[in-house]
Amino acid sequence: MSFRNFKEKIEEGDTVILYLSNHLHAIEVKPEIKNKKGELIENVYQTTFGALKVRNLIGSEYGSKVELSKGWGHVLQPTPELWSLTLPHRTQIIYTPDISMILLQLDLVPGCVVIEAGTGSGSLTHALIRRIRPHGHVYTFDFHDHRAMLAREEFEAHGIADFVTAQHRDVLAEGFGEDLNGKADAVFLDLPSPWTGVKHAVDAMKNEGGRFCSFSPCIEQVQRTCLALEEHSFQDISTMEILQTELKVSRRTIPVRDLSFLKHKSSNNPVEEKPSSEKNYIVGAWPATAPGHTGYLTVATLPPQYIRTKCKADKDMMEDSKAENQIELQTSDHENGKMCIEGNP
Repeated sequence: MSFRNFKEKIEEGDTVILYLSNHLHAIEVKPEIKNKKGELIENVYQTTFGALKVRNLIGSEYGSKVELSKGWGHVLQPTPELWSLTLPHRTQIIYTPDISMILLQLDLVPGCVVIEAGTGSGSLTHALIRRIRPHGHVYTFDFHDHRAMLAREEFEAHGIADFVTAQHRDVLAEGFGEDLNGKADAVFLDLPSPWTGVKHAVDAMKNEGGRFCSFSPCIEQVQRTCLALEEHSFQDISTMEILQTELKVSRRTIPVRDLSFLKHKSSNNPVEEKPSSEKNYIVGAWPATAPGHTGYLTVATLPPQYIRTKCKADKDMMEDSKAENQIELQTSDHENGKMCIEGNP
């Protein structure tokens, strides 16, 4: 399938990206489809540049130019980035700027085992699969049964089902399951209350530790998540927001006045009100509008088990010592009070 490996030519069953004048369309290459009556008819994809007979794509090279009834376009091989721009939205998705930072912060390499909750429209899942192939695996969970089923069908159609297991599960209430305890290198949570899932993330991570990341739109969610991470011995906790800004390269014309007469002290030539010439410059300009808020990424590191055990022991020792000092202080206050009472007539 087209998502599994890079290919030169389009085959039946592939998913291709049709590029039309800055517009992208995802098309499944099937010569025939069923209409509303359940009858098989020729698959003709309608666009603003006319109709495209999907049958004609079979055997064409990826990146080639294709003719439409009123124009032409290009067929591209899908990537996680292109798929994020064309996929059917079942939920609000995470886009490439945040996805790239998530992959970086989770320290993912081929062969890693990563857990994702929830699956949603599968935008991030496709990027995770590409990063951990060919020997890694993605376990993704969604609270909604229908969304989990659609995700499984999508991964199967794209030829990447070998690298992902999509399940319907309420991970906040039930965790990730005993089968995943101690197996994950990283955990990502895109849930309404990620702080509730922190304890389950600890259970799922390997004894060597791992990386944690959560995506939350509200800062109150971030605050509660950070408190939960501290409580479960996570380290290097940080929160960031990714706002992509693109500089627009353009040519600008600047009016220029001839001020050479100023070199002569006795010059009586008046300054002309109109510029005497113009110059062209190529400049990089900031956009007129700034991107809006998307969400906060909270990342943290779970240290190895022996470090967590040592830190917990040190913390318990400090609490015991603090409790003993408090008892001694109360006893001392009580004895001092008793001595004062006995010393009075």
